[in-house]
Amino acid sequence: MFGLGTLDLVIIGAGAVSLLIWLVVYLGGLKHNSMFEVLEEKEYPFKEIYGMGYFVLELFKYKYKSKGDRKLRQQLDVLYGEKYSEYYLRVIHSQQITLALTVLVLAFAFYGLTGEVLACAIGVLFAGLAYYYFGTVTAKRITKRSEELLHDFSEVVSKLALLTNAGMILREAWQEVAYAGTSTIYTEMQIAVNEMNNGVAEIDAVYNFGTRCIIPEIKKFTSTIIQGMVKGNSELTNMLQTQSKEVWQLKKQLVRREGEKAASKLLLPICIMFVGILVMILIPIFTNLGG
Repeated sequence: MFGLGTLDLVIIGAGAVSLLIWLVVYLGGLKHNSMFEVLEEKEYPFKEIYGMGYFVLELFKYKYKSKGDRKLRQQLDVLYGEKYSEYYLRVIHSQQITLALTVLVLAFAFYGLTGEVLACAIGVLFAGLAYYYFGTVTAKRITKRSEELLHDFSEVVSKLALLTNAGMILREAWQEVAYAGTSTIYTEMQIAVNEMNNGVAEIDAVYNFGTRCIIPEIKKFTSTIIQGMVKGNSELTNMLQTQSKEVWQLKKQLVRREGEKAASKLLLPICIMFVGILVMILIPIFTNLGG
């Protein structure tokens, strides 16, 4: 048939089937696309067609109860809170299915354009990688968020210790520090301020702050504050000063680690430059020898 081999026919047939499935799923997902409109395009690319993935999940009556789902739900609790974790759990699975299926169809399209089986195989591989990658993004976001929290943590503790030592009560000191910056830890402190203003007890608001931040160092910090609040403001001041000294040691370690990471990132460019210099030197030498 026009010089097509058996392998060509198999790939074309698989491509036609995958395209048909994509179209059916796309049409079925149109009614679900509205639930993804609130998502940010930067974090969730091609959110306009995530209804496809959700349609597949609903079609197979997926229960969201696997071991991986439980772990992912815990991660989402940290990023978005328990109130929204179920929603984002469905978003991530919908994203995985939608993008993997779309890349799979594109893989067969590349084969049609190039006629190369390798191009199709690479496309199929990328479809699998897309499914895996978008399933691990949440963990990477938590790691990035943890680094952001630790970056300004020492300054926050020092400011709180300074203000409480000056005679300011914790609630006022907390509010003063919370609006002194715009990074992640300051944003979380502002959430705690809003909770206090809406009637949540100070101890509960501080505890919720530590729960959202999840980092062991910040959890220890919030435990110190809660103990100090129970024992009295004078005791709290002493605890914060002790904590401030410990946190600055942590800051030094963090800066050292960041310096090591920067050095390791520079290693590859340096090696490439070294190889380039060797080539520039050796080629003329061997050319002269040949002459």
